[in-house]
Amino acid sequence: MTARMHLPAPDNAEKVLLHSCCAPCSGEVMEAMLASGLDLTIYFYNPNIHPREEYELRKEENIRFAEKMNIPFVDADYDTDNWFARVKGLEWEPERGARCTQCFDMRFERTALYGHENGFDLFTSCLGISRWKNMEQINDCGRRAASRYDGMRYWDYNWRKSGGANRMIEISKREEFYQQEYCGCIYSLRDTNQHRRDTGRENIRIGEKYYGCDETPSFDISKSL
Repeated sequence: MTARMHLPAPDNAEKVLLHSCCAPCSGEVMEAMLASGLDLTIYFYNPNIHPREEYELRKEENIRFAEKMNIPFVDADYDTDNWFARVKGLEWEPERGARCTQCFDMRFERTALYGHENGFDLFTSCLGISRWKNMEQINDCGRRAASRYDGMRYWDYNWRKSGGANRMIEISKREEFYQQEYCGCIYSLRDTNQHRRDTGRENIRIGEKYYGCDETPSFDISKSL
């Protein structure tokens, strides 16, 4: 495994709130922070993830790894109605478009609020470690959420660099994490399945793929789309 660099947090902060979307994206970030001596808490707020079966799979994998690493895990509300209201009118926006901005804003606003109310001056997110995401879009949303509270800061560290993206995959295989096949929201699932059909592939089967493992029986969502 590629060696990690020490991660000095901004302003020499020792306590960090990490917004996590899933275990594969957060695994490397969690290990890197612990190796750097940071006091880390996971905040799981992702009302964008649909359907519920997918949401529970991603959350439980994240909880499993957090417990293994002895990292506190905050399980926030799954307020899907508010999420759908937030992105209303943006249903046909492309990935990395305005819908994603609204989605990141909503999740980071709640993360910043929790941090403000619970003694955190610094929060960050593992979302940007994925090569499918727009790093600057994510960082803009994080900084905007942090600006709501005096003394709050968003840590816009590039988790992909210094081998971080490769370690993410290595850790995912080592831990046999659930391997999701779309961003998370129902519109991403719709568009991903359409692309798969257009290229002669079957629809996504939720719960089927795990890093480093053979495929296992799954919940088939294809008939509902």
